[in-house]
Amino acid sequence: MRILVIDTATQALSVALLDDGALIGHFHEIVGRGHAEALLPAIAAMPDGGKADAIAVDVGPGSFTGVRIGIAAARALALAWGVPLHGYGAPSLIAAKAVDGHQEGELVVTITGGHGELFWQKFSAEGLEPLTSPASTPIAALAQQLAHPLFYGTGAEALVTARGHGAAISLYPDAADYPLIAGLPPLPPSPIYCRDADARPMADRAPS
Repeated sequence: MRILVIDTATQALSVALLDDGALIGHFHEIVGRGHAEALLPAIAAMPDGGKADAIAVDVGPGSFTGVRIGIAAARALALAWGVPLHGYGAPSLIAAKAVDGHQEGELVVTITGGHGELFWQKFSAEGLEPLTSPASTPIAALAQQLAHPLFYGTGAEALVTARGHGAAISLYPDAADYPLIAGLPPLPPSPIYCRDADARPMADRAPS
């Protein structure tokens, strides 16, 4: 079975086409805010235009805009191709990559958020069991809250800098690593924000 994996939850744009778990197409690049322009061309460049029997998409938490772009594209392709769609969490994918070189015990994944906050989640290194739900916390508060010596993810360096000690391993989610979490329970293809979205309807904004 072919699976198209779409990951736009961070500054990285990552697309992978997997055939029975084997990687047959891959794009991974740090594009910053360029997901909207680069995503569809990246998919079209996959073998057979990325056509797959199922689609998996990163639902966050992460960049609000990036998450929305990825989910919108995945929903449109799933509808057009008539294939199932499910989500997965950005922290789980990073944790799966981190486990390979991690010793026993807890590991903490951090992802750059907005407004001086980090998304973060704890996992067991054995079996990738989530030990907490994903959350968004100001960096200064999180630096006081977490005593772990090592952090993973796109927000790891910022957290270690705020603490003044510890080690950081910067990791971006990579769609090619999806087989590492393929056995985890799928998530609905809906965004995980962990805090209020940056953009609000006009009616909800305070008068100036």
